[in-house]
Amino acid sequence: MKDLVGIKELSRQDIEEILNTAKAFKEVLQRDIKKVPTLRGKTAINLFFEPSTRTRTSFELAEKRLSLDVLNFSVSTSSVVKGETLYDTLKTIEAYNVDYIVIRHSCSGAAKFVASHTPASVVNAGDGTNEHPTQALLDAFSILEVKGRLDGLKIAIVGDIIHSRVARSNLYLLSKFDTEIRFVGPPTLLPEQPPDNVKLFYDLKSGIKDADIIMLLRIQLERQNAAFIPSLKEYFHVWGLKKEAFSYIKDDAIIMHPGPMNRGVEISTEVADSPRSVILRQVTNGIATRMAVIYLLTQREV
Repeated sequence: MKDLVGIKELSRQDIEEILNTAKAFKEVLQRDIKKVPTLRGKTAINLFFEPSTRTRTSFELAEKRLSLDVLNFSVSTSSVVKGETLYDTLKTIEAYNVDYIVIRHSCSGAAKFVASHTPASVVNAGDGTNEHPTQALLDAFSILEVKGRLDGLKIAIVGDIIHSRVARSNLYLLSKFDTEIRFVGPPTLLPEQPPDNVKLFYDLKSGIKDADIIMLLRIQLERQNAAFIPSLKEYFHVWGLKKEAFSYIKDDAIIMHPGPMNRGVEISTEVADSPRSVILRQVTNGIATRMAVIYLLTQREV
């Protein structure tokens, strides 16, 4: 594999290899000297056509920890604002002889398009409502750290499922393991015909009360072309995870969120900052996981 454009085409063995490699890199990140000379002399460029905090910074840190030379592409100061196409932007970058391209784009399929038009290794950092593969991988790594396994778990994904590339990539990943997957939320934000291995819950309490993992998603207002909920205030009242849930969820259930969090919409401050939350662990694990992805693409190229 030259590229990572999605989880769908990965096997369980591929995923386990990435997670095992991420574990090794996390140990490296705990040393005084956090760099490894693995990719010294090679170049990565981060093409982000959408806003990002966690994904962009963790990719940049991962690349630098691998000793890559790193370039960051800013859409607002590029020729894209003058009408340059994605193809022409890509060919300009390719002329610099870069080795890795990390791309985030609002159009589904953009990462696959770029991968098919360049010899550089391409990593999808999120394309439209399609996939966000490294987020699903770092989520799996975080679950594995806390629970020690992926098989045999009940995972409840709560919120705006139909617009979420994170939900899609997690579905593809978790389906390769022996897990029970639940989509929980209002009917307007859940698929009408879910995959056969997914259970739908339209009631928050029943959907999460015996779940091992509660994965919250934000409302993707930027991807919605209609009113799917009456208001954010009402969504929080009915579907937001509040501290009252601690009285009925499992004692060892963990709470996850890919970020950015909207406190007072899908999650309360008491829950976000509670010991049950592994949200900051997810951020930390993003660096090691993305190091693993880039490193393994390199190994397969050689």
